[in-house]
Amino acid sequence: MKTISTLFYVLLLGSITVHAQVPVLNSYPAAPATIYLDFDGEYVTGTAWNWSGPINAQPAAVTSADITEIFNRVAEDYRIFNINITTDSTVFNAAPANRRTRVLITPTNSWYGNAGGVAYVGSFTWGDLTPAFVFSNLLGNNVKNIAEACSHEAGHTLGLQHQSVYNSSCGKIAEYNPGQGSGEIGWAPIMGVGYYRNLTTWYNGTSAQGCNVFQNDIDVIAAPANGVGLRDDDHADDFKFATDILTGPVFSISGIVNQSTDADAFKMVLDYAQNFKLTAVPQNVGAGNSGADVDIKVSLLNEQGDTIGSYNPSLLLNAGIDTNLTQGTYYIIAEGINNAYLGDYGSVGYYRLSGELNKVLSVQFRLTGSAANGVHALSWGNVTNEDITAFEVQSSENGTHFEKLLALPVTQRNMDYTPLSVKKIFYRIRAVMPDERSWYSNIIALQAGQGTPVQW
Repeated sequence: MKTISTLFYVLLLGSITVHAQVPVLNSYPAAPATIYLDFDGEYVTGTAWNWSGPINAQPAAVTSADITEIFNRVAEDYRIFNINITTDSTVFNAAPANRRTRVLITPTNSWYGNAGGVAYVGSFTWGDLTPAFVFSNLLGNNVKNIAEACSHEAGHTLGLQHQSVYNSSCGKIAEYNPGQGSGEIGWAPIMGVGYYRNLTTWYNGTSAQGCNVFQNDIDVIAAPANGVGLRDDDHADDFKFATDILTGPVFSISGIVNQSTDADAFKMVLDYAQNFKLTAVPQNVGAGNSGADVDIKVSLLNEQGDTIGSYNPSLLLNAGIDTNLTQGTYYIIAEGINNAYLGDYGSVGYYRLSGELNKVLSVQFRLTGSAANGVHALSWGNVTNEDITAFEVQSSENGTHFEKLLALPVTQRNMDYTPLSVKKIFYRIRAVMPDERSWYSNIIALQAGQGTPVQW
């Protein structure tokens, strides 16, 4: 039996009266499967929807810019799969009949009623041109809400039920899981209701079919029955097989975190000490990383693969590194990460790394020190135009692998330390920023009895 699932949402907002020229867009032309976002209207007949005759679905009242943003949001939701999101009818018509679906974005809803959208579960493989519908007028022609509904209804055609919420007695308290949180990292499942959260992703949770029925969204979409699967990994997980990224003082490279266990490794070799800045930004459509599907964490490793630092601002989806590095080989690991509201499961998607070398840092440190009577005296000064939340004194036995010695308040500029060992000890100072970025001082080495530090 065919099951029908509806998504209901109404907004009383103004509408746009001019119908746009639909830009031709494709997210992954090589994919074997296609989701067609149809904005320019369609005369629907001979499908499971036509119980009262033909449906003359009118074009959506959106602009070309709106269509591009909706496309980009939906494309990112389906980025990890072997699926092409398209606005081109010729691409849809050329796709295998049992590996495609059309999502009609239209204000024509009177034949059905008040709902944000509607789709038959599993219709992706029917091969009979049965579309899904998104009723743009009942979504107030709001770009984000239309995009959320498109991804949601296309998910139904691929076999997904709603992600629902139940109480401890197994009673359903919400047909559509509303997610949680606010701000940039506020989250909801795509198959719940994502209108009110910035970040929406696939989810592994209790479905509308019962409190003990868990739906793994990604596995359902990628199942053999749909002929879709996941896209191939683009960069090795292991730093030993990392992708080289240095082609000059400025570089940029993209990647896809295609499952929760995926990590992408990149390699850079510095011939001399340089300042290094890196930004890791998920695919997005604007402010607050709107439309992103992945919370990015980046880690910096030394030549031995030891982690020098990990960077993942708790309230942001992007991450960055801003530090000085000595001559040597370094590795960057990019991965999706959980946050206060999002589990690691759904933190997958497209991102870009952009890096610069020889950039003057906005924080400049000078660490000095001396050793006398078994005591190491450290002092430092800094010039900065940014806020610093704390200082961290780090030590190392080899000048390469540093560990935290102790944390100090931002007002402190010196300390005395009595090491247990008489061996040479390397020191540096880490400055911690509000967004968890880090800057480091120069490195010095002290040994008991020394009067002057050895610069490193």
